[in-house]
Amino acid sequence: MLRFGIMSTAKIGRELVVPAIVDAENCILAAVASRDIGRARAMAERFGAPQAFGSYEEMLASDEIDAVYIPLPTSQHVEWAIKAADAGKHVLVEKPLALKADDIAPVIAARDRNNVLVSEAYMVTYTPVWRKVRSLLAEGAIGDLVHVQGAFTYFLRDETNMRNIPELGGGGLPDIGVYPTVTTRFATGKEPERVQATVRYDENFGTDIYASVRAEFPGFELSFYVSTQLASRQFMAFHGTDGLIEVVSPFNADRWGEETVLLSNRNHSETQAFRFQDSRQYVREVEAFARAAMGAEQEVFTVEDSVRNQRFIDAVYRAGNADGGWTTV
Repeated sequence: MLRFGIMSTAKIGRELVVPAIVDAENCILAAVASRDIGRARAMAERFGAPQAFGSYEEMLASDEIDAVYIPLPTSQHVEWAIKAADAGKHVLVEKPLALKADDIAPVIAARDRNNVLVSEAYMVTYTPVWRKVRSLLAEGAIGDLVHVQGAFTYFLRDETNMRNIPELGGGGLPDIGVYPTVTTRFATGKEPERVQATVRYDENFGTDIYASVRAEFPGFELSFYVSTQLASRQFMAFHGTDGLIEVVSPFNADRWGEETVLLSNRNHSETQAFRFQDSRQYVREVEAFARAAMGAEQEVFTVEDSVRNQRFIDAVYRAGNADGGWTTV
């Protein structure tokens, strides 16, 4: 059993990842840490953790913690991932791990010198929905892939929310732009070569609130848009010479809608629906992480993969400032 400590009482931890750790077959929720000891104790009591700490450093010093989950604001991810690795803890850190690809190199160095596992928490890469898409593409179910389309949007204008605070790593691309990019890369096994983009910013918050992106991959294109100030939408589609794959609930698999992959032939005279009942993607994520941390052979999202995905996002920002010109990834 991998003994987890939780670094902060952030909402995504309370609502999604900590319940997954509690439900996982190979994990134990051992502690919660917060700069506010009262909050740490309240959350520890709520989820049955035996320990609460009033500082992150105190928890990292504990011999009763094997791994930490870090849902802190994005701007603090790199700092605390390194500190946790240097304390000998395995690290599951919320996405995005960093705000620039170059910032990830010190995390890789900390992982290697301490011989620990560090992984960015892309839950989508553990769900059977996306593994099905990957297998369908690999077996040529839609012929040659030509175009991928996607969207991820929601509406949030709360000025106190970290997603709208640049200093904390806010912005639409770090928060949700990473999902069309990572799922396309995961499903196809290919990397983007160049991008074009339009990126718009909120004049009050200073964060990016809309991005429309076109990316060239070897053999196909990806086009997607994301926004933090549009009506909610999620979709991903893979269009090939012989058919079409549509992912009904691509990102928030157990909250947005039905977990279904649709495979249609050229003229839509035949459509197969692959349905997955409650894929529990966060439970799958932490169980896979625990298996890998404890030495089992297990596919996890690597920090090297984090670098590649962040390079894509970095290129989108650069392309947004390039007056519509192509930017190399």
